[in-house]
Amino acid sequence: MDIIATTLQGKVRGRVEEGIASYRGIPYAAAPFGGHRFRAPAPVEPWDGIRDALEFGPTAPQRPYRPPLDRLIPDVDIPGEECLNLNVWAPGTAGEPRPVLVWIHGGSLRNGSAALPLYDGRAFARDGVVLVSINYRLGVEGFGVFPDAPDNRGLLDQIAALTWVRDNIAGFGGDPGRVTVCGESAGAISIAALLTSPRAAGLFHRAILQSGPPHTVTRDKGARTVRAMAKALRVPATAEGFAGVDHVRLLDLQDELVGGADPVGGGPGFHIVVDDDVVPADPPPPSVDLLLGCNREEYRLWFVPNGALDRVNRLTLRLALLKFRVPGRVARLYRAGRPDAKPGVILGEMATDLLLRGPLNRLADSRLADPRLADPRSGDFRLADSRPGGSRPVDPLPGGSRPARTYLYEFAWRSPVLGLGACHALEIGFVFDNLRHGEALAGPDAPQPLADVMHRAWIGFATSGDPGWTAWDARRPVRVFDHPGTSTVLAPRQEELRAWL
Repeated sequence: MDIIATTLQGKVRGRVEEGIASYRGIPYAAAPFGGHRFRAPAPVEPWDGIRDALEFGPTAPQRPYRPPLDRLIPDVDIPGEECLNLNVWAPGTAGEPRPVLVWIHGGSLRNGSAALPLYDGRAFARDGVVLVSINYRLGVEGFGVFPDAPDNRGLLDQIAALTWVRDNIAGFGGDPGRVTVCGESAGAISIAALLTSPRAAGLFHRAILQSGPPHTVTRDKGARTVRAMAKALRVPATAEGFAGVDHVRLLDLQDELVGGADPVGGGPGFHIVVDDDVVPADPPPPSVDLLLGCNREEYRLWFVPNGALDRVNRLTLRLALLKFRVPGRVARLYRAGRPDAKPGVILGEMATDLLLRGPLNRLADSRLADPRLADPRSGDFRLADSRPGGSRPVDPLPGGSRPARTYLYEFAWRSPVLGLGACHALEIGFVFDNLRHGEALAGPDAPQPLADVMHRAWIGFATSGDPGWTAWDARRPVRVFDHPGTSTVLAPRQEELRAWL
């Protein structure tokens, strides 16, 4: 059955199937080509009549992941210029305004799209949450740093999409006063920047960061990839110079220069830069409720499929530790805790803690009402309340409002596929309660009870700000999602995390 919704730009036609209304490919900004290329997102021209929103819209220009990751992380390529579009899934029946969750996909700021079947929002709509998924500009189009173009254009796209949600989501049954942003990997890194951006103030009220910490670089460092591309193209490192290059050639060169980079091994890539406009240099801690976490063995997505886990020997490990200036006491601690582990496992465990687990813990600490309650260098948390039951109660803020809460999780279930274990991106199918489309990473027999538990936690957080376990305090509670048995663990692997400080 068709259904009509009204936006500020015009009416759109969606479809109701099995009680879920879906709308696909709705433009939230003008096509970023022609006069809009390398510019901030421009408004969509209103349309007359009813616009069909029955198929996914065009995806941002990109090249697929290189083998062997292309078999594990599929890409969807939908041609067309109107790539600044979004999708909505909502309960098909009228009722009270529902909470909204806006999904921002990952992909190292150069891959991914909202059209992946894994990101289907039906389960969220089934359980009373309006799910919005968005596309945004990627690679050099969205995050290339030029002297004659706005920085962080892909981030500006996300802000434009969130503005669309604020202005239009009520017409789809959503509550614009209860918007949660949620993203994984580069999507979570984007959200960490949005949390500090004055441009995004008031556009969302809670945030979920899955496997992506706060990370920005200077403009000079962010421009390195553009300078390398300009040198290869023999054009000026400007937006004007790049605008004259054939579109296919630009994508091919981008893939040649950055396609092999990964978060663990490093290499040239694209980054969110501090520009003191969209992203300030010294932002205060974010003031909304946060749900943060990562997967126990993030590194295995990059170390296992290409055989790097077995290629790393003791000499390779020693050289890597020197390159990244890892203190000897840290390396000894990780080796002592894993006496039978391969050198590749030790390197991967340290990389996961250095790049993800540690930064997320520090972000959680920075938001405590009394930061002295969680000095990560103190193993016994001497400033915590000594009474049975935990830490001192937090006083409400002036006017009776409570301080923002933080919740930490870890995804620990180990996939049997190729020995990937609890690798990067594995949790997404569980969050979306969409294991059928997560089989590439999780296999055909992933535990549905774990998806039930994890999806319900995300629903709870989007609805009330409470995912169902204790908020972060001096005891450092972490919800560990595993099967069988999800539980809350206090200060897991704290000695290793402290060693990095």
